[in-house]
Amino acid sequence: AGDLLFVSGMLPEANIPGDPAKGTRPSIGGDTRAQTVSTLQSIRRALVEQGLDLGDIVQMRVYLLGDPAQGGRMDFAGMNSAYLQFFGTAEQPNKPVRATVQVAGLAVPGALVEIEVVAARPQRPARAK
Repeated sequence: AGDLLFVSGMLPEANIPGDPAKGTRPSIGGDTRAQTVSTLQSIRRALVEQGLDLGDIVQMRVYLLGDPAQGGRMDFAGMNSAYLQFFGTAEQPNKPVRATVQVAGLAVPGALVEIEVVAARPQRPARAK
C-alpha cells in the first residue's frame, strides 16, 4: 500500500515432515527462540524479494503461544533473545515499534510464534528543480 509493505503473519519453517499415508501434515519443532530465528529469516527473505531489508521494518506484531516447557506461559525471553540477533545491532540498529501478546493457538501444529510486520520504503531525496 503506497510506500508501505504489509507482511502477513509468518510462522517458522516446518522442520518435522508429515506422513501423507498416515494423514499427518508437516509440523514445527524447536523452542520459542529457535522458532523466532526461523520466522525472522523468512521475513527477511520476503522483504529482500521486495527490495527491502529488516532495517525498513517500522512495526512488528509478535504472537506467542504458551510454551509447555515454560508452564504454559509465553517465552518472551526466548523470543527477545532471537529478536536481538536481528535488531538493535551494530549492523542493523533499527528497532521497530513492537507488540507481543500470548495467544490461545496458532495455525500449524507445534508453532509457538507468528510474526507480522509493516515495512516502509525509504524516502528518495527530492530532485532539484
